Amino acid sequence: MLGAGQVVTLTDRAADQVKSIMARKGAGFLRVGVKNGGCAGMEYLMEFVDEPAPADERVADKGVEIVIDAKAVLFLLGAEIDWETTQLHSKFVFNNPNQTDACGCGESVTLTEAVRN
Repeated sequence: MLGAGQVVTLTDRAADQVKSIMARKGAGFLRVGVKNGGCAGMEYLMEFVDEPAPADERVADKGVEIVIDAKAVLFLLGAEIDWETTQLHSKFVFNNPNQTDACGCGESVTLTEAVRN
């Protein structure tokens, strides 16, 4: 069981990348969620928005305002978003304790709901 901590956090690399993108786009919030899809069952969603939806959960981390889709909170509880750069790609990655599996291509994942106190 997880405690009542912050739903999502950012690494320093991810926060720097998000701030850079938000400055270019003029967006006010990073919105994070999940949707059904892919061969493993679910996919992470990230988008930049001007305003949160009414039911979104709001958190701030490292100078970034993050809003989490209310339907995704229990799937993302305790997740950390990182920015990964290799010779082949640069992308955001989720380090999520609720992820139990991932497809071979890495585009979809299997998630279980966390228990929130």
